Amino acid sequence: MSKVKVMAFSVSIDGYGAGPEQSIDNPLGIGGGELHRWFFPTRAFQQMTGGEGGSTDVDNEFAERSFANIGAWILGRNMFGPVRGPWLDDSWKGWWGDTPPYHTPVFVLTHHAREPLVMNGGTTFHFVTGGIEAALAQARDAAGDGDVRIGGGPATIRQYLRAGLVDEMHLALSPVLLGRGELLLEGIDLREAGFACTEHAATATATHVVLKR
Repeated sequence: MSKVKVMAFSVSIDGYGAGPEQSIDNPLGIGGGELHRWFFPTRAFQQMTGGEGGSTDVDNEFAERSFANIGAWILGRNMFGPVRGPWLDDSWKGWWGDTPPYHTPVFVLTHHAREPLVMNGGTTFHFVTGGIEAALAQARDAAGDGDVRIGGGPATIRQYLRAGLVDEMHLALSPVLLGRGELLLEGIDLREAGFACTEHAATATATHVVLKR
């Protein structure tokens, strides 16, 4: 059976998975981009954004692993865009432009229905109003033998953790302090949930930790 994974999710030293005040100018919240300093220079990031080159070090190995065997994604609505409330029109098509980096079906959690959005490169956004378990069931069907990746944001990951639906997590602990924003593991007891650290590696820009149940 396919696994449900949180992969390459960056967290600050003080536990924040996103900065405050998300906007078009600050899609990761104020200061949120600092969490991903380990990721941006990697070959994996350069390839997913249409660039060339990039590092091939330990950071890149973890970045590449985060895309391996992923057959579908699940995103919270904030990960799709800053639009709140009902969809007034279909003009907003996500943060990534015409060719998002997912290249699979993506299931977006929302309270407001919207028709599926077909993008270039194999990405189709499906908007799910039935909650996290409905989204997971649809993602599993779409993924086939592939795994389902919970892309975030922090609130979405917490929901899946509380429901006991996450099998594996790779967190990249970035050496930055945000001070405020959205805490990733607020109210979550990973030990009680059955997680244990199975792998860790430190680089100049992140400490990578793999947790499995």
